[in-house]
Amino acid sequence: MNDVLARIVLLFVVLTQAAFAQSPSFKPEELEQIVAPIALYPDSLLAQIFMASTYPLEIVQAARWAKEHPDVKGDAVAKQMEQQPWDASVKSLVAVPDVLAMMNEKIDWTQKLGDAFLAQQKDVMDAVQRLRAKAKEAGNLKSTKEQTVKTEAAPAGAPAPQVIVIESSSPEVVYVPTYNPTVVYGAWPYPVYPPYYYYPPGYAAGAALFSFSVGVVVGGALWGNCNWGHGDVDIDINRYNNFNRNEINANRNTNINNRSNSGKWQHNSEHRKGVGYRDSTTQQKYGRNASQQGVQSREEFRGRADQGRSEMSRASGTSKSPARDPSTSRSRDLGSSPSPRTSDAFSGIGSGASTRAHSSRGGASRGTGRRR
Repeated sequence: MNDVLARIVLLFVVLTQAAFAQSPSFKPEELEQIVAPIALYPDSLLAQIFMASTYPLEIVQAARWAKEHPDVKGDAVAKQMEQQPWDASVKSLVAVPDVLAMMNEKIDWTQKLGDAFLAQQKDVMDAVQRLRAKAKEAGNLKSTKEQTVKTEAAPAGAPAPQVIVIESSSPEVVYVPTYNPTVVYGAWPYPVYPPYYYYPPGYAAGAALFSFSVGVVVGGALWGNCNWGHGDVDIDINRYNNFNRNEINANRNTNINNRSNSGKWQHNSEHRKGVGYRDSTTQQKYGRNASQQGVQSREEFRGRADQGRSEMSRASGTSKSPARDPSTSRSRDLGSSPSPRTSDAFSGIGSGASTRAHSSRGGASRGTGRRR
């Protein structure tokens, strides 16, 4: 019996390793496809999205909380977030509810973005710069009253001589842009990898090439920024500490690799909550804690599957489909399934529905984020 069990375990290990081996790196054109709907966001907001996308389960939990507390805005977000157990990057997006709602509604895309950012951080940021250059060349990226667009010299060895920086007109207010990726970047050159897109509720697709949401007061919620020269995310430690007071009190400031008054962001696998990693390299780098969390989560979630499925059914029955872009049939809705011609970034790690199911069952067993 023990011999049979050992053979089964060995087979499982071999199959798992094979699954990891079948997860190739994202191609440059695939990375552009993924970042197309957010590449023209202000740098500070883009950095928060990059970080938070690596914690898809907590995105679902935070979006649920934000929906139940729509009146919590601006500086009040920091106070309310002191009691929440999520990663600081996820908490920060509660201050930008439209973005949080997008990431929750299109959780498969969010997870794919997070996978790409963890495995190929510099490549993802280079893809953003390529798209910004295309939009600028097409005459569709320029300074407005909502944002400032400027170019800076790139460091030696960079793929392009300049980098394009997008800054909000005020660090305390964010205007979230909405645009058509099949138009704003010029002719899309990758028919096999059509760009993802997303239109918020109430937006009339095709009404404007480039528009902005009403300004959202975020206070000090956005404390990250894109370091284009090094291909990573920098953190303003003072702003981080002001927003994440509970992280200081609990001495759990584990997301920052300190360097003077700024820090380099580091992924914290404890907030992954058992969600698997896409490839073997990322799994080896971060997966030890995630695997332990996964075992614990499965024990906690056991016997609660029916409740989770029930909540999922109710949620799917009330969710709204995003507006379709009438200008093209080739752009990809963030919620659509991957094309058969593209590599499936979710093989072996579970779908968005699985992530939501973990959230529903986890909330029932742990009591965190419970409705009040």
